[in-house]
Amino acid sequence: MHFVPELRRHFINNRNEIDAKAMQAYMKNKFVFFGIKSVQRKTILKEAIHSNKEEVTSNISEIAKVLYSMHEREFHYCAMETFARFKKRNYLKADIEFITYLITTNSHWDSVDFIAKHILGQFLLEHPYMREETISKLSQSQNMWLNRASILFQLGYKEKTDAKLLFQVCNAHKHSDEFFIQKAIGWALREYAKYNSDAVINVVKTSELKPLSQKEALKHFK
Repeated sequence: MHFVPELRRHFINNRNEIDAKAMQAYMKNKFVFFGIKSVQRKTILKEAIHSNKEEVTSNISEIAKVLYSMHEREFHYCAMETFARFKKRNYLKADIEFITYLITTNSHWDSVDFIAKHILGQFLLEHPYMREETISKLSQSQNMWLNRASILFQLGYKEKTDAKLLFQVCNAHKHSDEFFIQKAIGWALREYAKYNSDAVINVVKTSELKPLSQKEALKHFK
């Protein structure tokens, strides 16, 4: 395997200790960073993929798992971004197990939000017959990050959002005291309000959402 060592070599060569400390502080010291910012990281990743395209294409799940097992947060971002790119329009039913692994490993809002929208959301677009069962399972999980993913997976759906399912999941978690759940409910409703504001306003008025969820949902309304 050449892709991962090449990526690691570039990250080590471009390490920035000052930025690393700032990034670690921003993430409440939950993760270690090389200190490589998004634009540079994506450039390095693009070049490493270009040099090892066949290897990445043929072994995307294995590569993503290796990257996700590594210490620095930049590897986790690369795992998610590469998996999302090369699995798009090629998801298998069995991939839901690996997607669940991604959500529940190295979990924080920065990883879970990307996975919910760009991986879980895309997977369920390609396998719509699995949507209700999958979201029901994630929503009922004891893992808060799976709950958050079940609320946010439709962020990219726009006018194709299944409003009934969205409201159902939000309602199931409306009494949660978890900050990240309350924020997710408000964010998901705010995004859908761009396409059906009346429905969202009605939900906020009638569903007894937590104040933070209400505030986030109506953020762009006067």
